[in-house]
Amino acid sequence: MDKTQEKLEEETEKWLEKLNERIEKRDESVEQMENVLAYRDDTSHFLEENDYIRAWESVIYAWGILETLERLGKFN
Repeated sequence: MDKTQEKLEEETEKWLEKLNERIEKRDESVEQMENVLAYRDDTSHFLEENDYIRAWESVIYAWGILETLERLGKFN
């Protein structure tokens, strides 16, 4: 594994952990949360497969959807 892959793996794991912490506080029945959870699960799968680019993309997509739902006030 080269340094770029190592950094990508580190960053992906860091943001995945933060995402999991943030999801704990959210109602999973909110519309579109299934997409957040699916991308989160995809992140873990891609990490297991050492596919760091797709893992990074998945965690970023999950964050984007979650933050959009938060800004739209879906959890209030």
